[in-house]
Amino acid sequence: QVQLVESGGGLVQPGGSLRLSCTGSGNTFSIDGASWYRQVPGKQQREPVATITSGGSTNYATSEKGRFTISRDNAKNTVYLQMNSLKPEDTAVYYCCAVLNLLDRSQGTYWGQGTQVTVSS
Repeated sequence: QVQLVESGGGLVQPGGSLRLSCTGSGNTFSIDGASWYRQVPGKQQREPVATITSGGSTNYATSEKGRFTISRDNAKNTVYLQMNSLKPEDTAVYYCCAVLNLLDRSQGTYWGQGTQVTVSS
């Protein structure tokens, strides 16, 4: 079974930091491109936060530039989202989405289960 497992969410005060992790498990050989999305309370649509390609190129939504950093550790099949200077409006469920290269040489797009980030004093 292939899974994307997320961790690192929690409650943090405004101005604080969190690092989210997203790890491919099961029959995952490697992670190709990956993105973080978030779903804010009251909205049905997930909005993109940051993207990283297989080559390490990154792209960010405008409001996250300079505060968030997406990175990857290929040896660990893990993608990270470092979030600094957090604001209450960053409160959301954060989801990882990645294209996984599997051991049977197939490829597919997978979503993590989501991790709650709450920014509040």
